[in-house]
Amino acid sequence: MALKGNLAVFTTTQLLNLINLSKRTGSLAVYEGVETGEKLTLGDGQTKIDKLIPGKKLAALSFREGKLVYAEMENKDSHLASILQRAGKLNEEQSRLIRERTQSLNMNDKGLALSLINANYVTRADIVQSIKKHTVSIVFDLMTWKREPFEFTEGQEAPNGRILVPLDLKNLIIEGTRIINEQVKLEEEIPNLDLALRFAEDPSSFKDVKLGANEWRVVGFINPKNSIRQIAKACNMTDTEIRRIVYALERAGLVQLVKPQSQEARRRSDWRQMQRNAPDRDVVNRLINKIKSMK
Repeated sequence: MALKGNLAVFTTTQLLNLINLSKRTGSLAVYEGVETGEKLTLGDGQTKIDKLIPGKKLAALSFREGKLVYAEMENKDSHLASILQRAGKLNEEQSRLIRERTQSLNMNDKGLALSLINANYVTRADIVQSIKKHTVSIVFDLMTWKREPFEFTEGQEAPNGRILVPLDLKNLIIEGTRIINEQVKLEEEIPNLDLALRFAEDPSSFKDVKLGANEWRVVGFINPKNSIRQIAKACNMTDTEIRRIVYALERAGLVQLVKPQSQEARRRSDWRQMQRNAPDRDVVNRLINKIKSMK
């Protein structure tokens, strides 16, 4: 049995609750919404929403007897090496070499996991926790989507060769709801990701603050030329993740929100800097005269 709909009518949270309570086994696909130019009237007879048809697949989740066992999303690389890299279990070079190796050997994630464990790169617990973190992040992202078409197909199994880590949907829904509420607050505090950041006037304030790895990554990109959105992209962070970090840095008095410098403003700033650094005209003239007198 297939269940089709739109997240504007039947939300991700409602879908997960239905699958959990009815202990369904199957797969949920969520698609990009393609505009049709038509409107749909909801059950109240008054509310109208855009009618969308499914475009490319954006996400896929697999369930077994009401538990989530696998998830993938278009903008989150689901290769095991990439998942382990994002979790900090592999560095970038290790991940690249492993991906190349598995591609040449046509090795799936299960085979790769066994090889990595035998080579003492990671432990079984590292793999399970990294996949769990990856899966949870996808679910939390999906819970913020508001209008995409979806289809649940009963009985459809998870992709072959993938490592399945069962997760309790009830706990995911509770935690996801808490995060969404936090996201609403963060959007109110930092509504515009096209703003930029600059350091506070007193840089010594950094001495008394302990920053985590993600905070230091963001700090490395702080410059009035870089928007918050650009920093998030460079650091491979979601909107919520970057807002959380920026909010914490701002509350600590370490950064200030500013309008990003336009290309023209940067050009004028560079020109003023050149003028300040240019030698005095009288000095230049005296130097020229000195050279002439040496002939």
